Amino acid sequence: MTHRDAIHVIGAGLAGAEAAWQAAQAGAPVVLHEMRPLRQTEAHKTAAFAELVCSNSFRSDDAQANAVGLLHEEMRRAGSLIMRAADAHKVPAGGALAVDRDGFSGAVTSAVEAHPNIDISREEIVGLPPEDWRHVIVATGPLTSPPLAQAIHGLTGEDALAFFDAIAPIVYRDTIDFEIAWMQSRYDKKGPGGDGADYINCPLDQQQYEAFIKALLAGDKTEFRDWEKDTPYFEGCLPIEVMAVRGAQTLRFGPMKPVGLTDPRTGARPYAVVQLRQDNALGTLYNMVGFQTKLKYGAQAAIFRTIPGLGRAEFARLGGIHRNTFLNAPVLLDQTLCLRARPALRFAGQITGVEGYLESAAIGLLAGRFAAAEAAGAMIAPPPETTALGALLGHITGGHVGAKTFQPMNVNFGLFPTIAVPKTDASGRRLKGKEKGLARKRAICARALTALKAWLEPTSLAAE
Repeated sequence: MTHRDAIHVIGAGLAGAEAAWQAAQAGAPVVLHEMRPLRQTEAHKTAAFAELVCSNSFRSDDAQANAVGLLHEEMRRAGSLIMRAADAHKVPAGGALAVDRDGFSGAVTSAVEAHPNIDISREEIVGLPPEDWRHVIVATGPLTSPPLAQAIHGLTGEDALAFFDAIAPIVYRDTIDFEIAWMQSRYDKKGPGGDGADYINCPLDQQQYEAFIKALLAGDKTEFRDWEKDTPYFEGCLPIEVMAVRGAQTLRFGPMKPVGLTDPRTGARPYAVVQLRQDNALGTLYNMVGFQTKLKYGAQAAIFRTIPGLGRAEFARLGGIHRNTFLNAPVLLDQTLCLRARPALRFAGQITGVEGYLESAAIGLLAGRFAAAEAAGAMIAPPPETTALGALLGHITGGHVGAKTFQPMNVNFGLFPTIAVPKTDASGRRLKGKEKGLARKRAICARALTALKAWLEPTSLAAE
């Protein structure tokens, strides 16, 4: 295999690993370039592929009434390596699909390393790839190395947008006080591998909550460098102290909402709750759900130990913060993720302006398929916009209103075309309120899987 003939994938995160896998499964020769461990990022800790940095949760796995769960199922049906590894290494998480970090990453790494069509090159690609690389997928993620980011900026003439992504702390389970905390999923909902009691809940009364908010606002924060100060946060991953600035009750309607939970000591719903979700298969580590933060380490430990149940908590990892960058994709990329200024370059993952692990991997899946088809002298039409894959692709390549205000987006039903919903159920009873909304979601999901089947049939990849 020559470098000229191969599909080059730069970056072995979730998007890059998925892109390499999809292209290789289609029979294309692939070279996967990964700079770690020769050069580490601000957030990664290992040299493994598809390392999970922020959270171990892939969110809802409900493929019948949730857009994220639908994306999971579409990726499974498209032969996703990321979903295969996630399903094999899931841990209890209520209605969500969460994974053992190390087991998941190890499974992805082993599969990619063993694939006969993939060569791995541990090197940093400094600047733009060579001109004679005819098929390139840039999947360097939100932490693209500065030389490559600068080269992309020079090629496109467009300013990259950026936001800060904060990392939640992880607590050792055996340091949590279960005389105060208890196990329960919200509304006792069971999920993959769960039993309806998958979260650790730490309750706060009104006085404790108000004291926590006061300490949060007063705590020492990480100081940003001059070039970072004007960078906006992504709304779906706000640090808790930024949410607290917006109002004293904001956290009670966000990550600390108590709905669907009952404190067994009182038999009543608490004023506020901090939830922790299992982070590894052994069940020894739990992460603080939604507690992304830019507090300094000393302030984090002191403030979080004021939470009832965490008074003696020991932290396997404290929260952190790093800058994420992404392209103005509606302007810069075409419908097959090629850079308009240099079509030999495709982009995948968070750098395209999607948010979330699975969304990133989904774009990697599409980029790998597009590149493999092109290398074989064929083309694949983008997936229908009625699918989760197509809706997400459509948003980043032109579905956003106003390219100047383009922001990262999780998959959601707002990205899908409208659908007619029956006004009555099977018995003729008129649907109202939540029932009507649920019927709409189910109809969108059913339509999506039908459309996906038609899209996959002429473009199916070789089975492993």
